[in-house]
Amino acid sequence: MVEVMITLFAIVVVGYVAGKLGYLGGDFDRQLSRLVINITCPALILSSAMTGELPDRHFIVPLLLISLVTYAALTAAALLLPRFLTSSKADEGAIGFALMFGNVGFMGYPVVDAIFGHESVFYAAVLNVVNTFAVFTVGTVLITGRGEVGSKRFQKKVLYSSPMIAAYLTMAIVALEIDHIPGYVSQPLTMIGNITVPAALLIIGSSMSHLSLRTMLGNRTVYATTLLRLVALPVAVYYLTSALGFTDFVVNINTVVIAMPVATYGTILCLKYGRDTTMITEVTFVTTLLSMLTIPALVTLL
Repeated sequence: MVEVMITLFAIVVVGYVAGKLGYLGGDFDRQLSRLVINITCPALILSSAMTGELPDRHFIVPLLLISLVTYAALTAAALLLPRFLTSSKADEGAIGFALMFGNVGFMGYPVVDAIFGHESVFYAAVLNVVNTFAVFTVGTVLITGRGEVGSKRFQKKVLYSSPMIAAYLTMAIVALEIDHIPGYVSQPLTMIGNITVPAALLIIGSSMSHLSLRTMLGNRTVYATTLLRLVALPVAVYYLTSALGFTDFVVNINTVVIAMPVATYGTILCLKYGRDTTMITEVTFVTTLLSMLTIPALVTLL
């Protein structure tokens, strides 16, 4: 598990070096971000439901329910807590996004695989359906600014974007238990989806290359956000969902997924909507680094 997380973090370092050397950055990062959001991410979402292994039907509905409960609670945290963490209104949206969204699709799958076994990747994908919906709806609102009442605050077309269409199709595949997807469909989607992880992590590293070392190491706001993201919120979700009567397996896998570092989509969405990436990249960097310690520690408590 630690090896997996170090490997992913190493790709961020490569992106940082590439940004410093001029191979990444500027318009290239923006175009690559569009590619990830509109093409490779939807392919990753779809391919996650094409593992060829039928999950236990008894876990599908509880996983969807626990995910709905979890993101309802995290939405409340994302809307309420940032004002206590920063005096900058401009940073509240990025902090809210950081509190709400972990790196489920990119880091969640390999970590869950390492902890619970390969068959659990599909269950993480079921959890990721609600996460995907929330990223491109609530997450977009947080990044673009809750104070903006115009079209930039929320656009209905987000509900019909390619990531959301992929999420809808994935949910249908799970609900209908379609387990025999032809290889000529699943394999290209898997290959394209596999681009998502390195591309997104390279973008994160490239964005960090424009920051000073002192900025990358963060400040009190970054570390307070990190403490909430990696420790307080996962523990709170664990006790909340346990109290609601979900089974241990469902609670445990959901808790591990929620304990991921900040989602790389935060930086990607900031680039897409022309927002300052400083706060989101700082907290992404620090949470990714410290998660190599916090996730193994959290797992020992489950």
